Amino acid sequence: MADFDVVVIGGGPGGYVAAIRAAQLGLRAACVEGWTTPSGQLALGGTCLNVGCIPSKAMLESSEHFEQVSHGLSEHGVQVSGVKLDLATLLKRKDGIVGTLTGGIQGLFKKNKVEWLRGFGRLEKSGDGAWQVVVEGAEGARIVSATHVVLATGSRPRPIDAAPIDGKSIVDNAGALAFDSVPKTLGVIGAGVIGLELGSVWRRLGSQVTLLEALPGFLALADPGVAAEAHKQFTAQGLDIRLGATVTATKVGKAGVAVTYKDKDGEHTTTFDKLVVAVGRVPHTDGSGAREVGVAFNERGFIVTDEQGRTNLPNVWAVGDCTPGPMLAHKASEEGVMVAECIAGQHGHCDHAVIPWVIYTHPEIAWVGQTETQLKAAGIDYRAGSFPFAANGRARSLGNPSGFVKMLACARTDRLLGVHIIGPQASELISEAVVAMAFGAASEDLARIVHAHPTLSESMHEAALAVDGRTLHL
Repeated sequence: MADFDVVVIGGGPGGYVAAIRAAQLGLRAACVEGWTTPSGQLALGGTCLNVGCIPSKAMLESSEHFEQVSHGLSEHGVQVSGVKLDLATLLKRKDGIVGTLTGGIQGLFKKNKVEWLRGFGRLEKSGDGAWQVVVEGAEGARIVSATHVVLATGSRPRPIDAAPIDGKSIVDNAGALAFDSVPKTLGVIGAGVIGLELGSVWRRLGSQVTLLEALPGFLALADPGVAAEAHKQFTAQGLDIRLGATVTATKVGKAGVAVTYKDKDGEHTTTFDKLVVAVGRVPHTDGSGAREVGVAFNERGFIVTDEQGRTNLPNVWAVGDCTPGPMLAHKASEEGVMVAECIAGQHGHCDHAVIPWVIYTHPEIAWVGQTETQLKAAGIDYRAGSFPFAANGRARSLGNPSGFVKMLACARTDRLLGVHIIGPQASELISEAVVAMAFGAASEDLARIVHAHPTLSESMHEAALAVDGRTLHL
Protein backbone atom coordinates (compact mmCIF):
# COMPACT_ATOMS: atom_id res chain seq x y z
CA MET A 1 0.00 0.00 0.00
CA ALA A 2 1.22 3.51 -0.83
CA ASP A 3 2.37 5.77 2.00
CA PHE A 4 -0.29 8.34 1.09
CA ASP A 5 -3.45 8.47 -0.96
CA VAL A 6 -2.51 11.96 -2.14
CA VAL A 7 0.78 13.84 -2.19
CA VAL A 8 0.63 17.47 -3.27
CA ILE A 9 3.83 19.04 -4.58
CA GLY A 10 3.64 22.71 -3.66
CA GLY A 11 2.18 24.46 -0.63
CA GLY A 12 0.72 27.60 -2.19
CA PRO A 13 -2.99 28.50 -2.42
CA GLY A 14 -3.67 25.62 -4.80
CA GLY A 15 -1.52 23.02 -3.08
CA TYR A 16 -2.29 23.52 0.59
CA VAL A 17 -6.02 23.80 -0.10
CA ALA A 18 -5.94 20.60 -2.17
CA ALA A 19 -4.20 18.78 0.69
CA ILE A 20 -6.64 20.06 3.32
CA ARG A 21 -9.71 19.20 1.24
CA ALA A 22 -8.33 15.72 0.49
CA ALA A 23 -7.81 15.12 4.19
CA GLN A 24 -11.31 16.36 4.98
CA LEU A 25 -12.62 13.72 2.59
CA GLY A 26 -10.84 10.96 4.49
CA LEU A 27 -7.77 10.58 2.30
CA ARG A 28 -4.25 10.22 3.70
CA ALA A 29 -2.75 13.47 2.46
CA ALA A 30 0.69 15.07 2.48
CA CYS A 31 1.99 18.35 1.08
CA VAL A 32 5.58 18.97 -0.03
CA GLU A 33 6.86 22.51 0.49
CA GLY A 34 10.35 23.88 1.06
CA TRP A 35 9.81 27.65 0.90
CA THR A 36 12.35 29.40 3.11
CA THR A 37 11.86 32.91 4.45
CA PRO A 38 14.71 35.47 4.59
CA SER A 39 15.15 34.55 8.26
CA GLY A 40 15.72 30.90 7.32
CA GLN A 41 12.36 29.56 8.47
CA LEU A 42 10.37 27.10 6.39
CA ALA A 43 6.91 28.40 5.52
CA LEU A 44 3.75 27.27 3.78
CA GLY A 45 1.63 29.53 1.57
CA GLY A 46 3.83 29.83 -1.50
CA THR A 47 4.28 33.07 -3.42
CA CYS A 48 0.82 34.41 -2.56
CA LEU A 49 1.16 34.47 1.20
CA ASN A 50 4.89 35.06 1.43
CA VAL A 51 5.79 37.58 -1.29
CA GLY A 52 2.62 38.17 -3.28
CA CYS A 53 -1.04 38.76 -2.53
CA ILE A 54 -0.88 39.17 1.23
CA PRO A 55 2.23 41.33 1.80
CA SER A 56 1.39 43.57 -1.16
CA LYS A 57 -2.13 44.18 0.14
CA ALA A 58 -0.78 44.91 3.62
CA MET A 59 1.55 47.52 2.14
CA LEU A 60 -1.17 48.95 -0.08
CA GLU A 61 -3.38 49.42 2.98
CA SER A 62 -0.62 51.01 5.05
CA SER A 63 0.45 53.31 2.23
CA GLU A 64 -3.16 54.36 1.64
CA HIS A 65 -3.48 55.33 5.32
CA PHE A 66 -0.27 57.35 5.02
CA GLU A 67 -1.54 59.19 1.95
CA GLN A 68 -4.94 59.87 3.50
CA VAL A 69 -3.43 61.30 6.67
CA SER A 70 -0.96 63.34 4.64
CA HIS A 71 -3.35 64.68 2.00
CA GLY A 72 -6.90 63.37 2.20
CA LEU A 73 -8.42 64.33 5.55
CA SER A 74 -8.68 68.11 5.26
CA GLU A 75 -11.98 67.90 3.35
CA HIS A 76 -13.38 66.01 6.35
CA GLY A 77 -12.38 68.85 8.64
CA VAL A 78 -9.44 66.92 10.06
CA GLN A 79 -6.24 68.95 10.06
CA VAL A 80 -3.03 66.97 10.48
CA SER A 81 0.55 68.21 10.51
CA GLY A 82 3.98 66.71 11.08
CA VAL A 83 3.14 63.35 9.51
CA LYS A 84 6.15 61.04 9.34
CA LEU A 85 6.64 57.67 7.75
CA ASP A 86 8.12 54.88 9.84
CA LEU A 87 8.95 52.44 7.07
CA ALA A 88 10.50 49.89 9.41
CA THR A 89 7.23 49.61 11.36
CA LEU A 90 5.24 49.40 8.14
CA LEU A 91 7.39 46.51 6.94
CA LYS A 92 7.26 44.84 10.36
CA ARG A 93 3.46 44.95 10.25
CA LYS A 94 3.51 43.40 6.78
CA ASP A 95 5.85 40.63 7.92
CA GLY A 96 3.71 40.01 11.00
CA ILE A 97 0.59 39.50 8.92
CA VAL A 98 2.45 37.12 6.63
CA GLY A 99 3.80 35.15 9.60
CA THR A 100 0.38 34.86 11.20
CA LEU A 101 -1.26 33.54 8.04
CA THR A 102 1.49 31.13 7.02
CA GLY A 103 1.59 29.82 10.57
CA GLY A 104 -2.16 29.43 10.38
CA ILE A 105 -1.81 27.02 7.47
CA GLN A 106 0.49 24.88 9.57
CA GLY A 107 -2.23 24.84 12.22
CA LEU A 108 -4.80 23.82 9.62
CA PHE A 109 -2.55 20.96 8.52
CA LYS A 110 -2.34 19.74 12.09
CA LYS A 111 -6.10 20.06 12.57
CA ASN A 112 -6.88 18.12 9.38
CA LYS A 113 -4.05 15.59 9.77
CA VAL A 114 -2.15 16.68 6.66
CA GLU A 115 1.53 15.77 6.84
CA TRP A 116 3.90 18.56 5.81
CA LEU A 117 6.88 17.06 3.97
CA ARG A 118 9.50 19.79 4.37
CA GLY A 119 11.56 20.18 1.24
CA PHE A 120 11.17 20.23 -2.53
CA GLY A 121 9.36 17.40 -4.28
CA ARG A 122 10.25 15.55 -7.47
CA LEU A 123 7.87 13.12 -9.12
CA GLU A 124 9.25 9.74 -10.17
CA LYS A 125 7.72 6.60 -11.58
CA SER A 126 7.44 3.49 -9.47
CA GLY A 127 7.42 -0.10 -10.56
CA ASP A 128 4.55 -1.14 -8.28
CA GLY A 129 1.82 1.04 -9.78
CA ALA A 130 2.13 3.88 -7.29
CA TRP A 131 3.96 7.14 -7.84
CA GLN A 132 7.09 8.06 -5.96
CA VAL A 133 7.90 11.55 -4.73
CA VAL A 134 11.47 12.33 -3.74
CA VAL A 135 11.54 15.06 -1.10
CA GLU A 136 14.86 16.92 -0.90
CA GLY A 137 15.12 18.79 2.40
CA ALA A 138 17.65 20.11 4.84
CA GLU A 139 17.92 16.69 6.45
CA GLY A 140 18.54 14.88 3.17
CA ALA A 141 16.29 12.98 0.78
CA ARG A 142 13.15 11.06 1.62
CA ILE A 143 11.10 8.94 -0.76
CA VAL A 144 7.36 8.53 -0.28
CA SER A 145 4.82 6.70 -2.42
CA ALA A 146 1.42 8.00 -3.39
CA THR A 147 -1.61 6.71 -5.26
CA HIS A 148 -2.32 10.23 -6.56
CA VAL A 149 0.04 13.17 -7.04
CA VAL A 150 -1.11 16.78 -7.45
CA LEU A 151 1.33 19.18 -9.09
CA ALA A 152 0.83 22.64 -7.60
CA THR A 153 4.24 24.13 -8.26
CA GLY A 154 3.03 27.65 -9.01
CA SER A 155 4.81 30.33 -11.01
CA ARG A 156 7.82 32.62 -10.85
CA PRO A 157 8.52 36.16 -12.11
CA ARG A 158 9.13 36.35 -15.83
CA PRO A 159 12.74 37.43 -16.44
CA ILE A 160 13.86 39.77 -19.20
CA ASP A 161 17.38 39.79 -20.58
CA ALA A 162 17.55 43.59 -20.66
CA ALA A 163 17.08 43.89 -16.90
CA PRO A 164 18.69 41.01 -14.97
CA ILE A 165 17.64 40.86 -11.31
CA ASP A 166 20.45 41.59 -8.85
CA GLY A 167 18.27 41.78 -5.73
CA LYS A 168 19.54 45.24 -4.83
CA SER A 169 19.12 47.85 -7.56
CA ILE A 170 17.03 45.74 -9.93
CA VAL A 171 14.42 43.64 -8.15
CA ASP A 172 11.35 41.52 -8.77
CA ASN A 173 8.05 41.75 -6.88
CA ALA A 174 9.57 40.19 -3.76
CA GLY A 175 12.38 42.72 -3.64
CA ALA A 176 9.94 45.57 -4.17
CA LEU A 177 8.18 44.58 -0.95
CA ALA A 178 11.33 44.95 1.12
CA PHE A 179 13.08 48.25 0.28
CA ASP A 180 14.67 49.56 3.47
CA SER A 181 14.12 53.17 2.40
CA VAL A 182 11.77 54.98 0.04
CA PRO A 183 13.46 55.41 -3.36
CA LYS A 184 13.39 58.99 -4.57
CA THR A 185 12.81 57.69 -8.09
CA LEU A 186 11.43 54.28 -8.94
CA GLY A 187 11.14 52.67 -12.34
CA VAL A 188 8.75 49.80 -12.96
CA ILE A 189 8.93 47.69 -16.10
CA GLY A 190 5.37 46.61 -16.73
CA ALA A 191 2.09 48.40 -16.06
CA GLY A 192 -0.01 45.34 -15.38
CA VAL A 193 -1.55 44.24 -12.10
CA ILE A 194 1.74 43.77 -10.21
CA GLY A 195 3.38 46.87 -11.62
CA LEU A 196 0.42 49.10 -10.83
CA GLU A 197 0.02 47.81 -7.28
CA LEU A 198 3.70 48.07 -6.39
CA GLY A 199 4.02 51.39 -8.15
CA SER A 200 1.04 52.69 -6.18
CA VAL A 201 2.57 51.62 -2.86
CA TRP A 202 5.81 53.53 -3.36
CA ARG A 203 4.19 56.56 -4.99
CA ARG A 204 2.01 56.99 -1.91
CA LEU A 205 5.08 56.70 0.31
CA GLY A 206 6.92 59.42 -1.62
CA SER A 207 8.61 57.96 -4.70
CA GLN A 208 8.45 59.48 -8.15
CA VAL A 209 7.23 56.43 -10.05
CA THR A 210 7.56 55.77 -13.78
CA LEU A 211 5.96 52.71 -15.36
CA LEU A 212 7.37 51.50 -18.69
CA GLU A 213 4.81 49.38 -20.53
CA ALA A 214 5.79 47.70 -23.81
CA LEU A 215 2.20 47.35 -25.05
CA PRO A 216 0.70 50.34 -26.86
CA GLY A 217 -2.52 50.12 -24.86
CA PHE A 218 -3.18 50.29 -21.13
CA LEU A 219 -4.65 47.34 -19.17
CA ALA A 220 -5.50 45.34 -22.25
CA LEU A 221 -7.30 42.66 -20.21
CA ALA A 222 -9.76 45.13 -18.70
CA ASP A 223 -12.85 46.67 -20.21
CA PRO A 224 -11.77 49.59 -22.46
CA GLY A 225 -13.89 52.10 -20.54
CA VAL A 226 -12.45 50.93 -17.23
CA ALA A 227 -8.91 51.05 -18.62
CA ALA A 228 -9.39 54.60 -19.89
CA GLU A 229 -10.77 55.78 -16.54
CA ALA A 230 -7.96 54.03 -14.67
CA HIS A 231 -5.28 55.63 -16.85
CA LYS A 232 -6.79 59.06 -16.26
CA GLN A 233 -6.95 58.63 -12.49
CA PHE A 234 -3.52 57.03 -12.08
CA THR A 235 -1.94 59.78 -14.16
CA ALA A 236 -3.70 62.42 -12.06
CA GLN A 237 -2.28 60.78 -8.93
CA GLY A 238 1.25 61.22 -10.27
CA LEU A 239 2.08 57.85 -11.82
CA ASP A 240 4.09 58.47 -14.99
CA ILE A 241 2.80 55.77 -17.36
CA ARG A 242 4.73 55.45 -20.61
CA LEU A 243 3.08 53.15 -23.14
CA GLY A 244 4.76 51.43 -26.06
CA ALA A 245 8.06 51.63 -24.16
CA THR A 246 10.28 48.59 -24.74
CA VAL A 247 13.28 48.35 -22.42
CA THR A 248 16.42 47.42 -24.36
CA ALA A 249 19.18 47.76 -21.76
CA THR A 250 19.94 48.58 -18.14
CA LYS A 251 23.15 49.53 -16.39
CA VAL A 252 23.70 49.78 -12.65
CA GLY A 253 26.02 52.55 -11.53
CA LYS A 254 26.68 54.91 -8.66
CA ALA A 255 23.85 57.20 -9.77
CA GLY A 256 21.34 54.34 -9.87
CA VAL A 257 19.94 52.21 -12.67
CA ALA A 258 20.18 53.66 -16.16
CA VAL A 259 17.32 52.29 -18.25
CA THR A 260 17.30 52.55 -22.03
CA TYR A 261 14.00 52.07 -23.81
CA LYS A 262 12.48 52.64 -27.23
CA ASP A 263 9.06 54.08 -28.05
CA LYS A 264 7.43 55.75 -31.03
CA ASP A 265 9.62 58.82 -30.52
CA GLY A 266 12.90 56.91 -30.58
CA GLU A 267 15.39 55.79 -27.94
CA HIS A 268 15.56 57.27 -24.44
CA THR A 269 17.65 56.71 -21.32
CA THR A 270 16.53 57.62 -17.82
CA THR A 271 18.00 56.80 -14.42
CA PHE A 272 16.16 55.51 -11.34
CA ASP A 273 17.27 54.84 -7.78
CA LYS A 274 15.58 51.43 -7.99
CA LEU A 275 14.06 49.38 -10.79
CA VAL A 276 11.26 46.81 -10.44
CA VAL A 277 10.74 44.16 -13.11
CA ALA A 278 7.04 43.28 -13.23
CA VAL A 279 6.39 41.84 -16.67
CA GLY A 280 4.25 38.93 -15.59
CA ARG A 281 4.89 35.40 -14.42
CA VAL A 282 5.69 32.03 -16.00
CA PRO A 283 4.87 28.50 -14.79
CA HIS A 284 7.44 27.10 -12.40
CA THR A 285 7.88 23.37 -12.99
CA ASP A 286 11.68 23.02 -13.03
CA GLY A 287 12.82 20.27 -10.70
CA SER A 288 9.32 18.82 -10.27
CA GLY A 289 10.08 15.77 -12.41
CA ALA A 290 6.93 16.35 -14.45
CA ARG A 291 8.62 16.47 -17.84
CA GLU A 292 10.87 13.56 -17.03
CA VAL A 293 7.96 11.21 -16.27
CA GLY A 294 6.05 12.27 -19.37
CA VAL A 295 3.52 14.86 -18.21
CA ALA A 296 2.27 16.81 -21.24
CA PHE A 297 3.03 20.53 -21.54
CA ASN A 298 1.72 23.10 -24.01
CA GLU A 299 3.85 25.42 -26.11
CA ARG A 300 3.91 28.08 -23.38
CA GLY A 301 5.24 25.72 -20.71
CA PHE A 302 1.97 25.08 -18.87
CA ILE A 303 0.91 21.60 -17.79
CA VAL A 304 -1.98 20.39 -19.94
CA THR A 305 -5.04 19.26 -17.98
CA ASP A 306 -8.66 18.46 -18.65
CA GLU A 307 -11.52 20.44 -17.10
CA GLN A 308 -11.09 18.62 -13.79
CA GLY A 309 -7.32 18.95 -13.47
CA ARG A 310 -6.26 15.55 -14.82
CA THR A 311 -2.99 15.39 -16.75
CA ASN A 312 -2.26 12.85 -19.48
CA LEU A 313 -0.80 10.45 -16.90
CA PRO A 314 -3.01 8.29 -14.65
CA ASN A 315 -3.50 9.67 -11.14
CA VAL A 316 -1.36 12.76 -11.81
CA TRP A 317 -3.20 16.06 -11.46
CA ALA A 318 -2.23 19.72 -11.72
CA VAL A 319 -3.71 22.97 -10.39
CA GLY A 320 -2.96 26.67 -10.20
CA ASP A 321 -0.36 28.79 -11.96
CA CYS A 322 1.44 25.85 -13.55
CA THR A 323 -1.72 25.16 -15.61
CA PRO A 324 -3.40 27.34 -18.27
CA GLY A 325 -5.78 30.08 -17.23
CA PRO A 326 -5.53 33.20 -15.11
CA MET A 327 -2.69 33.21 -12.56
CA LEU A 328 -4.90 34.00 -9.59
CA ALA A 329 -4.70 32.57 -6.07
CA HIS A 330 -8.44 32.04 -5.80
CA LYS A 331 -8.49 30.18 -9.11
CA ALA A 332 -5.74 27.89 -7.79
CA SER A 333 -7.58 27.24 -4.52
CA GLU A 334 -10.84 26.31 -6.19
CA GLU A 335 -8.98 24.00 -8.56
CA GLY A 336 -7.35 22.42 -5.52
CA VAL A 337 -10.77 21.73 -4.01
CA MET A 338 -12.02 20.39 -7.34
CA VAL A 339 -9.13 17.96 -7.77
CA ALA A 340 -9.35 16.67 -4.19
CA GLU A 341 -13.06 16.01 -4.61
CA CYS A 342 -12.50 14.24 -7.94
CA ILE A 343 -9.83 12.03 -6.38
CA ALA A 344 -12.33 11.15 -3.63
CA GLY A 345 -14.90 10.12 -6.22
CA GLN A 346 -17.02 13.25 -6.04
CA HIS A 347 -17.92 15.65 -8.84
CA GLY A 348 -15.50 18.51 -8.34
CA HIS A 349 -16.00 21.59 -10.48
CA CYS A 350 -14.38 24.99 -11.07
CA ASP A 351 -16.12 27.38 -13.47
CA HIS A 352 -13.38 29.44 -15.12
CA ALA A 353 -15.97 31.64 -16.81
CA VAL A 354 -16.89 33.34 -13.54
CA ILE A 355 -13.51 33.87 -11.90
CA PRO A 356 -13.19 37.49 -10.73
CA TRP A 357 -10.15 39.68 -11.39
CA VAL A 358 -9.11 42.43 -8.99
CA ILE A 359 -6.46 45.17 -9.05
CA TYR A 360 -6.03 46.63 -5.55
CA THR A 361 -5.08 50.14 -6.55
CA HIS A 362 -6.96 53.31 -5.67
CA PRO A 363 -9.48 53.25 -7.16
CA GLU A 364 -9.87 49.50 -7.11
CA ILE A 365 -10.61 47.68 -10.35
CA ALA A 366 -12.56 44.43 -10.59
CA TRP A 367 -14.32 42.47 -13.27
CA VAL A 368 -15.86 39.10 -14.10
CA GLY A 369 -16.96 37.68 -17.41
CA GLN A 370 -16.48 39.19 -20.84
CA THR A 371 -15.57 42.71 -21.92
CA GLU A 372 -17.24 44.71 -24.67
CA THR A 373 -14.19 44.08 -26.85
CA GLN A 374 -14.60 40.31 -26.47
CA LEU A 375 -18.34 40.42 -27.09
CA LYS A 376 -17.91 42.46 -30.26
CA ALA A 377 -15.17 40.13 -31.52
CA ALA A 378 -17.46 37.14 -30.91
CA GLY A 379 -20.38 38.82 -32.66
CA ILE A 380 -22.57 38.64 -29.56
CA ASP A 381 -25.41 41.16 -29.44
CA TYR A 382 -25.51 42.78 -26.03
CA ARG A 383 -26.83 45.69 -24.02
CA ALA A 384 -24.75 47.78 -21.62
CA GLY A 385 -25.68 49.76 -18.54
CA SER A 386 -23.43 51.98 -16.45
CA PHE A 387 -23.79 53.97 -13.26
CA PRO A 388 -21.22 56.41 -11.83
CA PHE A 389 -20.18 56.38 -8.18
CA ALA A 390 -20.48 60.19 -8.34
CA ALA A 391 -24.26 59.66 -8.13
CA ASN A 392 -24.01 57.24 -5.18
CA GLY A 393 -24.59 58.73 -1.72
CA ARG A 394 -22.31 56.32 0.12
CA ALA A 395 -19.42 56.92 -2.29
CA ARG A 396 -19.86 60.66 -1.82
CA SER A 397 -19.87 60.26 1.95
CA LEU A 398 -16.69 58.18 1.80
CA GLY A 399 -15.02 60.82 -0.33
CA ASN A 400 -14.48 58.31 -3.14
CA PRO A 401 -16.97 59.28 -5.85
CA SER A 402 -14.82 58.41 -8.88
CA GLY A 403 -15.40 55.48 -11.20
CA PHE A 404 -18.43 53.47 -12.23
CA VAL A 405 -20.14 50.09 -12.53
CA LYS A 406 -20.81 48.67 -15.98
CA MET A 407 -23.01 45.65 -16.71
CA LEU A 408 -23.18 43.77 -20.00
CA ALA A 409 -26.15 41.53 -20.75
CA CYS A 410 -27.27 39.42 -23.69
CA ALA A 411 -29.62 41.48 -25.87
CA ARG A 412 -31.88 38.47 -26.44
CA THR A 413 -32.00 36.74 -23.03
CA ASP A 414 -30.80 39.53 -20.69
CA ARG A 415 -28.41 37.04 -19.07
CA LEU A 416 -25.39 38.76 -17.55
CA LEU A 417 -22.25 38.37 -19.65
CA GLY A 418 -19.83 40.61 -17.79
CA VAL A 419 -19.60 43.15 -14.96
CA HIS A 420 -16.81 45.72 -14.71
CA ILE A 421 -16.14 48.06 -11.80
CA ILE A 422 -13.67 50.83 -11.10
CA GLY A 423 -14.20 52.59 -7.82
CA PRO A 424 -14.38 52.17 -4.04
CA GLN A 425 -14.40 48.59 -2.71
CA ALA A 426 -14.68 47.11 -6.19
CA SER A 427 -12.97 43.99 -4.85
CA GLU A 428 -15.94 43.35 -2.56
CA LEU A 429 -18.71 44.50 -4.89
CA ILE A 430 -17.67 42.13 -7.67
CA SER A 431 -18.75 39.12 -5.61
CA GLU A 432 -22.40 40.01 -6.15
CA ALA A 433 -21.80 39.80 -9.87
CA VAL A 434 -19.93 36.49 -9.54
CA VAL A 435 -22.83 34.92 -7.65
CA ALA A 436 -25.36 36.30 -10.12
CA MET A 437 -23.47 35.01 -13.14
CA ALA A 438 -22.79 31.63 -11.54
CA PHE A 439 -26.55 31.15 -11.18
CA GLY A 440 -27.31 32.42 -14.69
CA ALA A 441 -28.98 35.63 -13.53
CA ALA A 442 -30.31 38.32 -15.82
CA SER A 443 -29.72 42.03 -15.30
CA GLU A 444 -33.42 42.24 -14.45
CA ASP A 445 -32.81 39.89 -11.51
CA LEU A 446 -30.33 42.33 -9.96
CA ALA A 447 -32.59 45.24 -10.82
CA ARG A 448 -35.41 43.64 -8.81
CA ILE A 449 -33.33 42.91 -5.70
CA VAL A 450 -33.58 45.39 -2.84
CA HIS A 451 -30.17 46.86 -1.98
CA ALA A 452 -29.62 48.59 1.36
CA HIS A 453 -29.40 52.39 1.41
CA PRO A 454 -26.99 54.08 1.54
CA THR A 455 -24.47 51.54 0.24
CA LEU A 456 -22.01 51.24 -2.59
CA SER A 457 -23.94 48.18 -3.75
CA GLU A 458 -26.74 50.47 -4.88
CA SER A 459 -24.48 51.29 -7.83
CA MET A 460 -24.75 47.63 -8.84
CA HIS A 461 -28.53 47.96 -8.66
CA GLU A 462 -28.55 51.14 -10.72
CA ALA A 463 -26.20 49.68 -13.36
CA ALA A 464 -28.59 46.74 -13.72
CA LEU A 465 -31.45 49.19 -14.17
CA ALA A 466 -29.35 51.06 -16.73
CA VAL A 467 -29.17 47.97 -18.94
CA ASP A 468 -32.89 48.56 -19.55
CA GLY A 469 -32.47 52.35 -19.69
CA ARG A 470 -34.31 53.03 -16.45
CA THR A 471 -31.86 54.26 -13.84
CA LEU A 472 -33.53 56.09 -10.96
CA HIS A 473 -30.75 58.37 -9.74
CA LEU A 474 -29.09 59.56 -12.94
